Amino acid sequence: MTNNTLLDLEIDHDTMEDDTALDVVVDGIRTCLRENDRQTLRAFFDAHEPADIATFLDRMEADEALAALRYADLREQGQIVGYMTPGCRVEIANLMGRRDLAALMAAMSHDERVDLFKELEPVAQEAILPSLAKAEREDLRKLASYPEGTAGSIMTSDYATLTPDMRAPEAIEALRTQAIDAETVYQSYIVDEERHLVGVASLRDLIMARSDQRVSEIMDTQPVSIRAEDPREEAAEKIARYDLLALPVINGGDKLVGIVTQDDAMDVQQEEATTDFHKVGTVSGLTMGVRDASIFVLYRARIVWLVLLVFGNIFSGAGIAYFEDTIAAYVALVFFLPLLIDSGGNAGSQASTLMVRAIATGDVKLGDWGSMLGRELAIAALLGVTMAVAVSAIGIVRGGPEIALVVAMSMVLIVIVGSIIGMSLPFLLSKLKLDPATASAPLVTSIADASGVLIYFAIATQVLQMPVS
Repeated sequence: MTNNTLLDLEIDHDTMEDDTALDVVVDGIRTCLRENDRQTLRAFFDAHEPADIATFLDRMEADEALAALRYADLREQGQIVGYMTPGCRVEIANLMGRRDLAALMAAMSHDERVDLFKELEPVAQEAILPSLAKAEREDLRKLASYPEGTAGSIMTSDYATLTPDMRAPEAIEALRTQAIDAETVYQSYIVDEERHLVGVASLRDLIMARSDQRVSEIMDTQPVSIRAEDPREEAAEKIARYDLLALPVINGGDKLVGIVTQDDAMDVQQEEATTDFHKVGTVSGLTMGVRDASIFVLYRARIVWLVLLVFGNIFSGAGIAYFEDTIAAYVALVFFLPLLIDSGGNAGSQASTLMVRAIATGDVKLGDWGSMLGRELAIAALLGVTMAVAVSAIGIVRGGPEIALVVAMSMVLIVIVGSIIGMSLPFLLSKLKLDPATASAPLVTSIADASGVLIYFAIATQVLQMPVS
């Protein structure tokens, strides 16, 4: 590959989703590094978004990524590193000298700077602090002091403030001065002399205001806000509910301490969705991407629930052993066993998934269990009857009318029981102050399987009048 080929590459959304295409771009960057082609690399960086460049550098060795990063100016470096995966940027930070790392962190936005700081080892954290300017050091310590999972832990101190007595032209001029460092100036926060949050004003309102109007006449005096110690999920929910660009964060004294921006709220929602997906698959404790996780980390995340569910499935085996005589007399029953218990597990998984999501979004509350139970009974009965009709013909062919009757009756009851289990578990876990996402498909399926075995063979024993051993 020649250097010019790197500039000729057409990089679009499809490229960013294609591993082969990404490797071609990375090879081009490596070629430029070997040939010390500063001009091509600079032109390449200027032509692409920092988020895309971060994706390319994430696929390189840390020393290569650092070498490429140096061809960008300091501000660009801060933006690029902010988009990189935690593991890669920590490796790059560990390769940098203290002064270079301090300069990079100073160029990063406040919230991304504190994210990188938290990702460093304690020894590295203590080493870098003296190299930072006093204002940056104090800001970093303040932002890093908020516990993980709180609104304070994801907020930034890059925000624009105004005072109530400013006239509209003064306010716009003040925003122009603050814009270079502020995360957003589309919303400005009005504070008094003690930094109490007294209002919010949009840039649109300021531009549309008369020149003699004061900010106090324009601002919204009842802004939506959140306390720093509140859960970060609540911050994301408020931003989505009220369609905010940013949410002001206040401390116990109602003083403005930061803002949570829309992009950070989206990151929280993505992380929460990923966590819920992991729980649905009974995967726990996985805090990094699958590609970056080691074999042991992935093993540890999956093994606990798998072992527990193995022992849970013993109940299914015990149920089969209890009805050995029935099975021995009517071997045809075994043919329908997987079909029936899987149907119950599938129906339960569907019901569980719907309820977990409904509870998470606030669509359903704990007090709705009674009404939801009635609805689920009706739906499950319809599903069970439909599925029973579908399999009864196979029952006649495989074992005759009596077997078909057993299979049909079992299908209806198993689907109903599986659906009720799947619907009720999220409510029960929420009542116990546990995460309803734990009512995942494997857990519901294991409970429904054991119930299905007992229901099936109990009905078979009664209908076929077989003694139980």
